[in-house]
Amino acid sequence: MRTIILFFSILCIGISFKSAAQKISFYPTNWWVGMKWNKIQILIYNDVESLKGATVEINYPGVILTKINRLENERYLALDVNILPTAKPGKATFILKYKNKTETILFPLESKKSGNGKKYAQGVRSADFIYLLMPDRFSNGDETNDKIGGLKDQSLNRDSMYLRHGGDLQGVINKLDYLKDLGVTTVWLTPVLLNDMSKRTEHGYAITNHYIVDPRLGGNETYKKLSAAIHAKGMKLIQDAVYNHVGSQHFTVLDKPMKNWLHEWPTYTQTSYRDQVLFDPYAAPSQTKIMSDGWFVKDMPDLNQSNPFVANYLIQNALWSVEEFGVDGWRIDTYIYNDLKFMNACNNALLAEYPSITMFGETWVHGVVNQSYFCENNLTNSFKSNLQNTTDFQMLLYGIQPALNELTGWTDGLMKLYNTAAQDILYKNPMGQVIFLDNHDLSRFFSVVKQDINKYKIALGWLLTYRGIPQLYYGDEIGMKGFSNPDGLVRSDFLGGWKNDSINKFTKEGRTTQENEVFDFVKTLANFRQKSSALKTGKMVQYIPENDIYTYCRYDDDEKIVCIINVGEEEKNIDLNTKYKEVVQGYSGVKNIISGKNENLKIVIKPKDIFIGILTK
Repeated sequence: MRTIILFFSILCIGISFKSAAQKISFYPTNWWVGMKWNKIQILIYNDVESLKGATVEINYPGVILTKINRLENERYLALDVNILPTAKPGKATFILKYKNKTETILFPLESKKSGNGKKYAQGVRSADFIYLLMPDRFSNGDETNDKIGGLKDQSLNRDSMYLRHGGDLQGVINKLDYLKDLGVTTVWLTPVLLNDMSKRTEHGYAITNHYIVDPRLGGNETYKKLSAAIHAKGMKLIQDAVYNHVGSQHFTVLDKPMKNWLHEWPTYTQTSYRDQVLFDPYAAPSQTKIMSDGWFVKDMPDLNQSNPFVANYLIQNALWSVEEFGVDGWRIDTYIYNDLKFMNACNNALLAEYPSITMFGETWVHGVVNQSYFCENNLTNSFKSNLQNTTDFQMLLYGIQPALNELTGWTDGLMKLYNTAAQDILYKNPMGQVIFLDNHDLSRFFSVVKQDINKYKIALGWLLTYRGIPQLYYGDEIGMKGFSNPDGLVRSDFLGGWKNDSINKFTKEGRTTQENEVFDFVKTLANFRQKSSALKTGKMVQYIPENDIYTYCRYDDDEKIVCIINVGEEEKNIDLNTKYKEVVQGYSGVKNIISGKNENLKIVIKPKDIFIGILTK
């Protein structure tokens, strides 16, 4: 009989001790004393040998083993463990006995971050400006991790849209001053957890281990370093959470703990992508099941979140990530395909532990009713979601996009933007909706408006002045181009992020005249927005579009901002004292935020332009 000690310091970087006979890993890899979620379930896995008949003892004050759950796959155990308030930080000793062997596992218990100095789990709100980036395509700050031996994907070719390019978390750290200068308050990265798949690992959505940050991005310690650097600059961090599915090489797929760990069918069944069946009062149950339980794609098996062991695994990882990495908010991938009752439970667990944290879900659906169903809403349906907000695809697809690409009619063009905003009556908190022009799955907006710089600036102006939380996709501040068929075309490198780049778009000198025009426009407005209470948290009033003009106002007790969009081909003379008298009453002038010029209340708006002004007395 022999004793093998598995040290956490090895496990946490993704390399577990392995002898010729066994390899044991455990999830979560550590926990904290003082957490409200103090009854944890530890999944133990021996990837080569059965744990049938195993016994477990815990020798640590204040840590109680309440139950050993023996799963269908005998290589797994699930331990129910209670961490009492009396427990102190240290390494709890778990003694695992099976087949005449004894394994000693040291389970770290750490001190929970707390107190007034806590700089995480702050939440992301309408006062913020989110910058979405793909680490592999943004900046390469550490060339030593471009390839990691032992991982299945050994690609490194910047000339291919589907292979790895070498960007990493250190690269993001190196560019935080650039983001801060631009006016960004919050950084959202596509998933950073390990994707040990043979191909298409650049996007991060096929997770194979929830407790390891991909070493090609820098690993767990560099992610902590990034979080600390972001918070030191007064900014926030959003983590991209993937609950619905995992990569096909995830250990619980290759060696399932239970028969119903995944949603499985007699033959491969893909989701229908038809979200309507989830709230349609006439939907056939078989079609509801296909929508929820069908797989997103073949390489991403669908998790059965109604299995309580799966649910515990995912919820605990969410809590672990916030505490371990100092996350401020969640963007939840493919929200509508998750088990929605599970999502409510997961959201509740995060809010109970971190009352200020915010979550927004990806809801790529068609219709405001559809979208509102998945977040806190004013509908009278039986299921009530507790998700705070969503990514506002409606304001994009049925709002700003047609407003700039269609002629204005009774229901077309600018009227779609107006009508979509009018349906905010369905949301509990419209100001928390995340508005955007594009992302890693959509065509670049500059291409959508056929590289019309004037239309593009209208869209950027709208993004930074409308209701909700604005989100900009990396490179949009310089007008990057690309259509989403295939998706790799919208995931190009940000030139200047690699040391051998001959052009550096992070600098004024490396940008073209047009790129600087766009960059300066975004920077001016984003930095003004940080100081504007009306734009950050104010109310909104809008006017029905007329003669190619759409006007809205953001206001509070301290200031009023007037925004006028002209999508027409002709110059417009606008007297604010006439149609908008109720807004401008008591004011004598307006200051153009972009030009800095003071004007009277009779203004001229050029063709295809947006006027953004603060009223003055």
